[in-house]
Amino acid sequence: MSLNIDDYYKPLTVIAGPADEGKPVRTVLERRLGISRKLQSRIKLTEHGIALNGKRVYTSDIVHEGDELTIRMEKETSDDILPEPIPLAIVFEDEDLLIVNKPAGIVVHPTHGHYTGTLANGVVHHWLMKGEQVRFRPVHRLDEDTSGLVAIAKTPYVHQQLSEQLQANGVMKLYRAYVYSHPPETKGVVNAPIDRNPDAPHIRIVTPDGYPSVTHYETGAVFGGGAAASVRLKLETGRTHQIRVHMRHIGCPLIGDEMYGPDNGGHAEWEAAAGRQALHAETLGLTHPITKQWMEWTAELPPELVRLEEVLEKPSRDELTI
Repeated sequence: MSLNIDDYYKPLTVIAGPADEGKPVRTVLERRLGISRKLQSRIKLTEHGIALNGKRVYTSDIVHEGDELTIRMEKETSDDILPEPIPLAIVFEDEDLLIVNKPAGIVVHPTHGHYTGTLANGVVHHWLMKGEQVRFRPVHRLDEDTSGLVAIAKTPYVHQQLSEQLQANGVMKLYRAYVYSHPPETKGVVNAPIDRNPDAPHIRIVTPDGYPSVTHYETGAVFGGGAAASVRLKLETGRTHQIRVHMRHIGCPLIGDEMYGPDNGGHAEWEAAAGRQALHAETLGLTHPITKQWMEWTAELPPELVRLEEVLEKPSRDELTI
């Protein structure tokens, strides 16, 4: 079926410079726009996908200085995701990128057992109401019971670029956690490989044969004479449940974490105040793939973690009144 220009996202255009003279289209696209060969293979199949000076070309065609090379990506939708009017805390949105502050208790993407009520269902409905034709492409994910910032790409190119940033450790992800006890140092690094528990594959463990996993931490407030603490964390790798596993590994399991919490069940009042694992994706920073500008967002603590901190502060307050 022939597509009209309106069936494509806004084009990406480059003007060939001296360094591009005599190079094939595929090389210029890789060098100037960072478009992978895989994505090029998709784009070139459509009528208006790749054009040189307004005419459709092959990726093997030669570029000359001053030529205008234009890329268009076909618009897509997530037809397999049911739109639902779910409230969204949108932190940022433009034609290319959506940043959402996800509440705890909601899954990012439909999975077995979670076909509706997910962040994806709400985002697809949001775009439908705006009249935008976009496919849901999360750049990264958060556990169901972790709150905070999630980046969602709105085009294949933006998704590819941000995925590469993520793999190159170019995306800044800072978390806030509330843990039992407190880390041994004010600042430190947990460098401990993680893999599935062979006896319970849905659980991750630290094991010498696991995948390299690195978490940086900085201790904030310490509560109850060292019984609990707030900790800020930065991921160098992104393994499943990494923060939760690493904090338990150093003797500081997260408050409210049913899977990796303390073996004795923890402090009943603290567990009740959190109501879920006390982990929040607080700050997100990345280079915008189109503008090339560094952008950074921060999400305030959700009410349940504010309440938890107030409960944790109670012992020190009581001591002041003695």
